[in-house]
Amino acid sequence: MMLLCYLHYTLDIHTVICYELPLTERIRTLLRLEDLFNKVDFFAKRTTANEHHAALVALFEILDVTSRADIKSDLLQELERQRSSLENLRKNPDVSEAALNQILDEIKIAFRGLLNVTGRAGSHLRDNEWLMSIKQRMNIPGGACEFDLPSYHYWLSIAPEVRHQDFQDWITPLLPIRNSFNIVLKLLRNSGRTFRYTAYQGLFQQTDPEHAAHLLRLIIDDTLPCFPEISANKFALNIRFIPFGTDQKAITYEEDIDFELTFCNL
Repeated sequence: MMLLCYLHYTLDIHTVICYELPLTERIRTLLRLEDLFNKVDFFAKRTTANEHHAALVALFEILDVTSRADIKSDLLQELERQRSSLENLRKNPDVSEAALNQILDEIKIAFRGLLNVTGRAGSHLRDNEWLMSIKQRMNIPGGACEFDLPSYHYWLSIAPEVRHQDFQDWITPLLPIRNSFNIVLKLLRNSGRTFRYTAYQGLFQQTDPEHAAHLLRLIIDDTLPCFPEISANKFALNIRFIPFGTDQKAITYEEDIDFELTFCNL
């Protein structure tokens, strides 16, 4: 079973939940980064000390994710691959030239931005001894208490405007990474082929190599009191819907469920 990301939004007149399942390690990393950057955005714009602590925790997690792989090199290769693929569509009469030029321009700008990133992503944070001392303490449960980190406690006590500027200084060098993976994920999600299925008595199985994907997007009505558990490989796709409850056991939802499944490929 693989980790699911989910989105909650309105489709036509219905409110639905979209569960996203990455099927490659690269896409899994990009989805994690997307989630963490969104959290930094949300909490860094607030004003309280607790909210800015949460923003810094998410920023440190971005640092951890980017340090596990050469994310800059991977994104450069993927952007170049997508640029080459899209250029081949210029002679296709079904493709809007204006839309094609727009996405190619976005890729070009993101590619140049990545090339201007010196060293590994987040190196400016790793070179900040004060931040790294806080990060090290945060690895310990309760390690960021004021008696352990008085300088951090002072920073959390100063004017929010000062902390806002600090976050801007820390995030700005990472924006080329964010802009690049946003383009890759947008292209991936827009590439999807969507099908409607029914999980009879909460179970669905498919064995069809033609539906191989880098990302699965499953949409169900948010009024259903269950969630999907998905396992997938190149040979089979298995989905089991499980009733939600705080004391839940691994049992299957017993009613038939209609859902949409989108197969996305780069």
